[in-house]
Amino acid sequence: MTSTPHVITFDTLTPEHHGIVGGKCASLGIMSQAGLPVPPGFAVTTASYEHARDTAPDYDVLTDLLRVVEVGDTTGLAVAAAKAREMVGNWEIPAAVQTAIREMYAKLEELCGVKDVPVAVRSSATSEDSPDASFAGEHDTYLWVRGAEEVIEKVRLCWVSLFTDRAVAYREEMGYDHPKVEMAVAVQKMVHPRAAGVAFTLDPTNGDRSSICIDGAWGFGEGVVSGDVTPDNFLVDKVVWNISRRTISPKAHAYLLGDDRIDRVELDEEKANTPSLTDAEIVSIAKLARTAEKHYGFPQDIEWAVDQDLPDGENVVLLQARPETVWSKKPTTVNAEKDLMSSIVGTLVNPLYSRKSSQ
Repeated sequence: MTSTPHVITFDTLTPEHHGIVGGKCASLGIMSQAGLPVPPGFAVTTASYEHARDTAPDYDVLTDLLRVVEVGDTTGLAVAAAKAREMVGNWEIPAAVQTAIREMYAKLEELCGVKDVPVAVRSSATSEDSPDASFAGEHDTYLWVRGAEEVIEKVRLCWVSLFTDRAVAYREEMGYDHPKVEMAVAVQKMVHPRAAGVAFTLDPTNGDRSSICIDGAWGFGEGVVSGDVTPDNFLVDKVVWNISRRTISPKAHAYLLGDDRIDRVELDEEKANTPSLTDAEIVSIAKLARTAEKHYGFPQDIEWAVDQDLPDGENVVLLQARPETVWSKKPTTVNAEKDLMSSIVGTLVNPLYSRKSSQ
């Protein structure tokens, strides 16, 4: 049995742990230790997945199934993936893994002062959120999970989601070897969001790195991430922090907390057409996104929330940061500056590049 820990708190994750916690958990650890406002939690490492996998009697059959999958054969892929999910869903979770999760969840309860503290249980595959690929949306997330037993069951379901049709097909397209991809899981205290969404530390419409683009909507951010809700959109300058563009969309519905579960709720016309963020919140999100970008050293795709249980000025939290994978892959082109102010802004945003250009 491996000596690698089964669970690690975000605030104690070191770079040496990144290979066993997946992109999502590694990012949460980095942000936590950088002093960014991240809800507490822990990673269930790939050692837990490996322990269950290595004691499963049918793993060799599973890998043989996937090795013969062809991307163009959608029927064959669906059959193989369904069989793989069934196998993983029947794996026995080793006692040592269950004990480690229960003990860490109990510590999180104590830290938060809440019995059965609600958590998000998020997949964090070892191939996720790498600079050359983004598996966002390919694996499962479970929100408002309460109690250690439910957390353990959702960890199992995250392992199962490693073999969804989409995940298997995407790995085939990207050339990943299925047996080498493993699943860690993030268990993180839930926030109670008044609004949530995503932020890009560049303008995704044209790759302009002098601005931060924010999408936001009422309630939980799952509707924004999945594309189910048309969000409000804001563009913020990285240097002077003015809001240069704002588009308020008719947000017909929202994902809201009700009866200890998250429901899709229709909104009245007034609420639907009201901005989901104040100007102060927009600037706060932009500044935190910029801080994250500086820490990582390259453009980021960030998930954020405005926690209605926290006071104004302290209520914006970051839930995730991953490398931006569209414009970051494209070579930077040098265009003539339109005016003196744009030249100044460009130098302030990227001084190293400006110095190289002037040499």
